[in-house]
Amino acid sequence: MSSPPVTLPGDPPGGRRALAVWGTGVSVYFVAVIFRTSLGVAGLDAVDRFHVNASALSTFSILQLLVYAGMQIPVGLLVDRLGTRRVLTIGVVLFTAGQLGFALSPSYGTALASRALLGCGDAMTFIAVLRLGGRWFPARRGPLVAQLAGLVGMAGNLVSTLVIARLLHGLGWTTAFAGSALAGVVVLVLLLLFLRDHPEGHEPEALPYRGPSYVRRQIAASWREPGTRLGLWVHFTTQFPAMVFLLLWGMPFLVEAQGLSRATAGELLTLVVLCNMAFGLVYGQIVARRHEARLPLALGTVGTTALLWAATLAYPADRAPMWLLVVLCTVLGACGPASMIGFDFARPANPPERQGTASGITNMGGFVASMTTLFAVGVLLDATGDDYTVAFSAVFVLQALGVTQILRLRGRAARRERERLVASRVETVHVPA
Repeated sequence: MSSPPVTLPGDPPGGRRALAVWGTGVSVYFVAVIFRTSLGVAGLDAVDRFHVNASALSTFSILQLLVYAGMQIPVGLLVDRLGTRRVLTIGVVLFTAGQLGFALSPSYGTALASRALLGCGDAMTFIAVLRLGGRWFPARRGPLVAQLAGLVGMAGNLVSTLVIARLLHGLGWTTAFAGSALAGVVVLVLLLLFLRDHPEGHEPEALPYRGPSYVRRQIAASWREPGTRLGLWVHFTTQFPAMVFLLLWGMPFLVEAQGLSRATAGELLTLVVLCNMAFGLVYGQIVARRHEARLPLALGTVGTTALLWAATLAYPADRAPMWLLVVLCTVLGACGPASMIGFDFARPANPPERQGTASGITNMGGFVASMTTLFAVGVLLDATGDDYTVAFSAVFVLQALGVTQILRLRGRAARRERERLVASRVETVHVPA
């Protein structure tokens, strides 16, 4: 008679039900990314519609990311306290209202307010989806589930580059953005009908809320873990080059600096997204099977990205050849999957009751870097008369800062992780039969 499979105490079973519930949550994130990145294909149209310069244009994305980054720790705390379903519901309402407001905005000021509202709702999606995956799937599936969530998000980016761009140029600004807002209504209905926070029998332990002291303890305890800080800096260093390229400056760079048509530039942006999805599958499998590959993958991605950016910006001719732009866009596709590795450092460093908070801290990294670079590129373009070589050199400064912090924290994080692993094995051995 065969023995039943051994599972860790409290480890969720996974299965079809888990996949269906998780898929509902990920669909919300999918729509949020469509809305988040829709400005990336509409940057030149926004300049004409609102009569703004490069700095003012970058303010759209900077404000959106400022709100997003600033909301990460509060959202992590809310997810730990309220659960995934409630937080995602609030998020859908906010980002749908923001997208609709952006469609109808008659002025630059109201458009800014709409992007801020969208950023607030968007901020509530990814951390909640990570928590949902942790509640419905076994811990060993964590890296792969996280990468798959990122992959679905990049599919949302693909919709922006392929669908929103065509709607924008075929139907006009208001119809394209207002029509896309209907997707928010659809996922809200799915969320209310089908999403549950956790499988039956796997209810999380209720946490007593004791006001501001609870908030401070959650944040302080998460931050004390070297794995949380290492996760933040890995996310910081890896994500932003592709984010800046896709979110705003890729299209203007390819059209104005490289002399490509909008159609060709759109194809290269699509290549970034497709490569992101492919790298996501590969990185997820590697990290799930070989945990020690996390840091080499992250640092390798940073180094390769820096090398390709340097080659493109320093190319001796006025414009880089197409083959080099293709290679650059292919490598940028690895940035998103590499940033997900940051969560694989923060996750084992924190107990279940702090997962939302720790993920929120980690997720701040890439968006703070993206926001800083978006601003720097816009200011440098205005200051240098649209010299993209000087403007995009800001990428190297932030990469150097991030790599320095990663190298400083990696030893402490590795020692702490080994200590936790040994302690968990000892506890497992002494669990009474």
